Amino acid sequence: MSKGYRITASTGTHKGDRDYQQDQVNLFSHPRHPSCMLGIVADGMGGRSGGRKASDQVMMTARQLFERYAPGADDAPTMLKQIIEEAHMVIKLTALSAEQEPHSTLAAFLINPAGDCHWVHAGDSRIYHYHGGKLVHRTVDHSYVQTLVDKGEITEDEANIHPQSNILMSCLGTEESPPIGYHLIPKLHPDDALVACSDGIWHYFSASELGSAVSVLPPREATEFLIKKARSRARGTGDNLSLVIVKLENLN
Repeated sequence: MSKGYRITASTGTHKGDRDYQQDQVNLFSHPRHPSCMLGIVADGMGGRSGGRKASDQVMMTARQLFERYAPGADDAPTMLKQIIEEAHMVIKLTALSAEQEPHSTLAAFLINPAGDCHWVHAGDSRIYHYHGGKLVHRTVDHSYVQTLVDKGEITEDEANIHPQSNILMSCLGTEESPPIGYHLIPKLHPDDALVACSDGIWHYFSASELGSAVSVLPPREATEFLIKKARSRARGTGDNLSLVIVKLENLN
């Protein structure tokens, strides 16, 4: 990895106004390659036991496949897609014994030692790529309101307050194989930042607001600020919240 920057990172989670926590978030460092890392968010659904079992399966699958991954030798997109496909199958098997249908979203980004970054997602957990606080790219939700946005029937701002904004078109654990959104950042640079988060976070912020917080604050302070602000804006009706922030800071 380039010696022109250092990486700082933080994860944050809160159960919001829900009775239980079904979100999970992790930032895994590779056991043999310290400059290789995997950030991942899973938003579980399906009642107290179902949702938590689903997000548990996502994290276990991700950890196992990531620890076997060999940067430079293995194909990053293949490994990431394998996480989605294997977690999907395991969640479906879990459903056979669960009291409620377990499902989960997944949003994961992999940073390789060479500085390239790959991400995948399924559902409405998001990944944002910022440079200097400005949005470069973000995932597109697999949700009902996103199909309305795509058709030009509503705006992104209207989608956030749409009464059916929580309806997913697909995620992990459903009958159909989940769609896999994939994106490549060929090279990360100083002042880049990555944010992966569940809808309990992004629902309450514009992309520019998120970018400003991540740009101005260190990752730990940014996660605390965004969780606190989302809790305030939810006015007692907030979902589980989870996010991971990774920043590349200039060494000079």
